[in-house]
Amino acid sequence: MLWFVALRVLRLCVLVLCTFASVYPVSAQEVAMADQPELHAPDVVVSATKTTMPAKQVTSAVEVITGEEMQQRKVKTVAEALRWAQGLAVSQSGGLGTTVDVRMRGGTPEQTLVLIDGAIVNSATLGSYNFANLTTDNIERIEILRGSQSMLWGSDAMGGVINITTKRGREKPNISGFAEYGSFNTIREGGSLAGKKGPIDFSGSITRVDTAGFSAINYRRGAAERDGYHNWQGSVRLGADLPKDGRLEFSFRWMDGRVNFDGFAFNPTTFASNPADVFGARSRSTQYVFAGNYTQPITDWWSQQLTVSRATESLVSDGGMIQRNVVTGTTEPIGFPFKSQIDTSSNRVEWQHNIRIGKPLSLTAGYQFREQKGDNRNLLTNTTTFEDKTLSSHAGFGEAQLNLWDRLFGTAGIRQDEYNVFGSATTYRVTGGYLVKETGTKLRGSYSTAFRAPTINQLFFPNFGNPNLKPERSQGLDVAIEQTLPNDRGTVSVGYFWTRYRDLILSTQDPVICGVGAFGTNFCAVNVGLATARGFEASVKFKLYRDEPWAKSVDLLLHYTYTDTENFQNGQVTRVPKWPRNQWSAILSYQPIEAVRANLEGRYVGERFNNVGNSNPIPSFLVWNLSASYDVTKSIQAYIRADNIFNEKYEEVLFFGTPIRSIFGGIRINYDLPL
Repeated sequence: MLWFVALRVLRLCVLVLCTFASVYPVSAQEVAMADQPELHAPDVVVSATKTTMPAKQVTSAVEVITGEEMQQRKVKTVAEALRWAQGLAVSQSGGLGTTVDVRMRGGTPEQTLVLIDGAIVNSATLGSYNFANLTTDNIERIEILRGSQSMLWGSDAMGGVINITTKRGREKPNISGFAEYGSFNTIREGGSLAGKKGPIDFSGSITRVDTAGFSAINYRRGAAERDGYHNWQGSVRLGADLPKDGRLEFSFRWMDGRVNFDGFAFNPTTFASNPADVFGARSRSTQYVFAGNYTQPITDWWSQQLTVSRATESLVSDGGMIQRNVVTGTTEPIGFPFKSQIDTSSNRVEWQHNIRIGKPLSLTAGYQFREQKGDNRNLLTNTTTFEDKTLSSHAGFGEAQLNLWDRLFGTAGIRQDEYNVFGSATTYRVTGGYLVKETGTKLRGSYSTAFRAPTINQLFFPNFGNPNLKPERSQGLDVAIEQTLPNDRGTVSVGYFWTRYRDLILSTQDPVICGVGAFGTNFCAVNVGLATARGFEASVKFKLYRDEPWAKSVDLLLHYTYTDTENFQNGQVTRVPKWPRNQWSAILSYQPIEAVRANLEGRYVGERFNNVGNSNPIPSFLVWNLSASYDVTKSIQAYIRADNIFNEKYEEVLFFGTPIRSIFGGIRINYDLPL
């Protein structure tokens, strides 16, 4: 039924494009331009200043992953793409569809702000964004902005920002589809339509993933039950070029993911908690992301941009009734069964103005309204845990950008947020950079402050929430040197960063502060945490060969990150959980001829700890992947991907499983529509 609907939607989109093609006939100029070679714009970055800026002028630590790169490597999920990015720690509690946390620069998942087409998708109740259901289909680019970024982006950006953009139709209309099969009885398939005709551009896709999966608890520890996953995803981006260089856009993304999961068997007598196969435990997440954007120059030196967005999620979870303790081998009823429904929404309205004062100076100023709502219902008892809880804020921000002789760059900005629950938060950020054009050397540095508002759970959850919480705060700096190689053969960069986190919100057992809640507990959320993170980041991007015999192109990308964290709690200093000191990733891309491409990927993650007390170490691991594609014709491509080719035995989260050696193969078809 869904495929029938998808085909009807694609057919409707074709009719819409045909209609606009008749309204806006192709001009002689467009015909002439079609015969010209395709022009590629220079690399630009948006998230660092909320304005389009050439990458060579950016004074922040930023990395861009394009949709083309992900398609060449046959990466299925955004989480998998982020695993190979710099300065991130990505961990998943099992196979496809299970919870994926992304951390930046020694921070927590709640301190990473995630946006899709301008919509904030962080959970209103948990604070973090679960990347479990987000695939790479119809994604144009991912910008990863590292470091404290609240001055422009507000709450949750203490560690950094991940800004995801849906593809925009830019060329003549094209329809494509793919089908893939592989290990764990995994089936992927989908179709898309994209193009531009006259002032109208369109990009849309719908995809499906089904897999029998593997046990969420590591099968090597004794788990046996397979935990499957099913996902539907659709996305649309529709744009219109308006008179006087204006533009109107609408984006929509829908995700429907169903997954089985495992958990832990808790013994109330010994307080032991062992990993367990949980039979019948499952959840279903339905997410909708809407975003509208209107851009219009007012004069040749003044432009405005209005963004309106809404992201919603309905998460229904059933914890199952029976579990098998993989340590003792006993099968027993679950001690604390649960069945819940959590509904959250996040709304954002932002009005931004960009003003240029002569050539060297420009100003950005804006207003943002942000609102998060959450409901939590216990479906076992048919009671409401909490209802219509709201966290909202009004914010104003301003930033000045300086560009002298295309050599000396700088930004300085300040932001004021006013919240309905805890008052105000003031943040600022200053950056600077100098480019030596003759040698291609750039020096850059920044200093900034950031904050994270407490979540709805931390404020209002019964017998745990604390309405007197203050926001978490941080201050951080980074410095780096970037070198462009001669003849545009690549770049080399080395940098240092330092971040101090304070007033961290932790769960504390204190009968005086928390009182005594249900079941005699006295846990609650309080601002008692303090942590620091410092480290080095190094990156090398080489174009090793171009247009050589049997080497049309050979590219190498290397990332290395050293992160030293200190967690100060109860008079002790430990490492922050889930953070390795050393990690590196490498991608070698080889194209012997135009029609063939192969990629070898390696990722090393050092030892880290699963808990605050550092008593549960997680061993280091090294994983290698391999992918290859062959263009059978101009319109047909066959491809294969092999993950964990050396069958590494490892865990990203203690006790939880990861894929064994697995192979996937598929066919992708592209066809230009005769419009």
